[in-house]
Amino acid sequence: MSATTACPKTRAFQLRVNPLTGDSEWIVVEEGGDREELEEKTSKNLLATTSYLDMLNDSYRNWAFRAAIEKTIKKPCHVLDIGAGTGLLSMMAARTMAKFEEASEAKVSACESYLPMGKLMRRVLRKNQMEKKVSEILDSELLGEGLIPTLQQAHDMLLAKNPQTVPYRATTYGQLSEPFKIFEFDFWKKPESHGEIEMSIKACSDGNVIAVISWWVLQLDEEGSIFYSTAPRWTNCPDNGMVENCIPGELSYCNVYPNEQRNVHLFGYIVFEAKSHRRVSWTSEGNENWCDHWKQCVWFISGAGLPVLKDKLVLFKAAYDEIKISYHLKCDDQTCCNNFNFGNCLLELSPERVAVYGDKDWRSGFINAMRNTLNVRSAPLCIIADDSVFLTILISYLSKNANTISSFPGLQEKGAQYLQAIADSNGFSMDRVKVIGKRASYLLTDNLIQQKVDFLVGEPFYYGNEGALPWQNLRFWKERTLLDSILSEDVVIMPCKGILKVCAMSLPDLWRSRCSLKKVEGFDHSVVNETLGACGNLPPLLEGPCLPYYIWQCGEVEELSEILPLMEFNFLEPIHACSRKIKIEFSKLGICHGFALWIDWVLDNKKSLLVSTGPISRYWKQGVKLLSKPLAVNAAYSFAEIEAFFDHSSGEITISSFSPS
Repeated sequence: MSATTACPKTRAFQLRVNPLTGDSEWIVVEEGGDREELEEKTSKNLLATTSYLDMLNDSYRNWAFRAAIEKTIKKPCHVLDIGAGTGLLSMMAARTMAKFEEASEAKVSACESYLPMGKLMRRVLRKNQMEKKVSEILDSELLGEGLIPTLQQAHDMLLAKNPQTVPYRATTYGQLSEPFKIFEFDFWKKPESHGEIEMSIKACSDGNVIAVISWWVLQLDEEGSIFYSTAPRWTNCPDNGMVENCIPGELSYCNVYPNEQRNVHLFGYIVFEAKSHRRVSWTSEGNENWCDHWKQCVWFISGAGLPVLKDKLVLFKAAYDEIKISYHLKCDDQTCCNNFNFGNCLLELSPERVAVYGDKDWRSGFINAMRNTLNVRSAPLCIIADDSVFLTILISYLSKNANTISSFPGLQEKGAQYLQAIADSNGFSMDRVKVIGKRASYLLTDNLIQQKVDFLVGEPFYYGNEGALPWQNLRFWKERTLLDSILSEDVVIMPCKGILKVCAMSLPDLWRSRCSLKKVEGFDHSVVNETLGACGNLPPLLEGPCLPYYIWQCGEVEELSEILPLMEFNFLEPIHACSRKIKIEFSKLGICHGFALWIDWVLDNKKSLLVSTGPISRYWKQGVKLLSKPLAVNAAYSFAEIEAFFDHSSGEITISSFSPS
């Protein structure tokens, strides 16, 4: 058996970002290069926040691909494995072909575009004495990882005529009352670059269509006997065209499709704001099949949505190109779509950031704090130290005399254009607002400051940093420190303080998905644990990293202690190192899997106005520190300890947890 692997001299660029300053640099990743240690650390930080480990801990997925590969490969052949990973599927293919008498004719060619993963893969292959790699080119949106152009190139240049493929086929679906097929993609033939379809769908109730939810079910083999579903647990699956009783991560072990309907499906569900509606649950309590790597997509409809009446027909149009799917809805001459066109004024913000700006309580907190401050200053100089469009608009609206400098280090010119469009639409002037499009500290070198700063403010929000650990927004503290020389003696800093909070948590689903790996379908994966950020079942004295998660999306969750302050960051002072160790008393019996950590931002010195980013809110990610071994809370084990250290030079917080011995 022969094998083809990526050239060991391949080089790639990788972006490295300093979370405290926002500075970034491209580093060259190369096998055996001079910066091997730096490259390895950067790669670990990136790969630990991906879904690779969760995917490899999904035993149903692993079984399904193994079964499909063993069913599909009927004799030694040339297997092309396209994509990134640890080499699992390539090793499955190689093992399958090794059983045949003509095994010497077998060949596996593995393609891997992301060099850090390719380097990790080689370690796995060496560990298992094999030379193969892994392939999967599907993300939650199905087309988001370049599925179509990749398959087109493979069919044009690499594949034989009528090749056998795993997966075999994919079909996109949508839903009003029952799922309906939209598009179908056969992996075994060259896909078209574009496609569109139009159909009429009957509305299931009165209300407004506000979103389309989509998902898919993979048919992995040609016969249609092995499936993998990402359907939401609450959906009703029809008898024709979907796996019966499909749930996220669940496989069908028998053929439930008629011959013409054997496929891999992407389903959708159109969401209503209805006069009477049912609740839907996005989590699965006690579900051993919970996973984090495949999720449903939500396609929001523009404006207030599309009003519909029960049993009325909605015209549904869908189109796809090489990278995305778009939807259009029409009912009674009213049209909605998920393609927005605001010219040069378009800001692409995360759904969570949009939700923050739509939260009345969040807005009220800043409005009250800002109004109290601006009322006692005649013509203050205000600096927005982050990318907050909201605070820039708010100051301009509340004070006609304030001079505002907005840094917008991430939004830059796009932010300035958006501000002007908002001002024009609402009839207020932006003449006293200047956008520099750089970090606030650049004010020290550009000589833009003619007076001392009266007001330094941030949400804090840094564009492109939404998915990071919560304390990476302490970049605001660093900016405040750099601006110290131009701050007035009575400067108002908002927020004035950050409080690191902690709570002991039961997180069984998340803990299972982040467990360290041993054998995966018979192949040793222990060498990937540190790089992929494994947390559970680690060897003694080793601790996994603290990782960012939306706690509310982590399956079964329960608080086991009171919420406690772990550390405080006083922004009225220059940035400095901090550390603290506390004892956490458990308030409930249960199994403690780790701790949730977040920052509450104090807006005023009276501590009367506070913005929390804890689990009760769905807008922010929390830091999650998982224990290597879950702790059974009982009379003998009624507390745990946790220690935090803030490194003011790097902006990193090191979290260590201790269970009673």
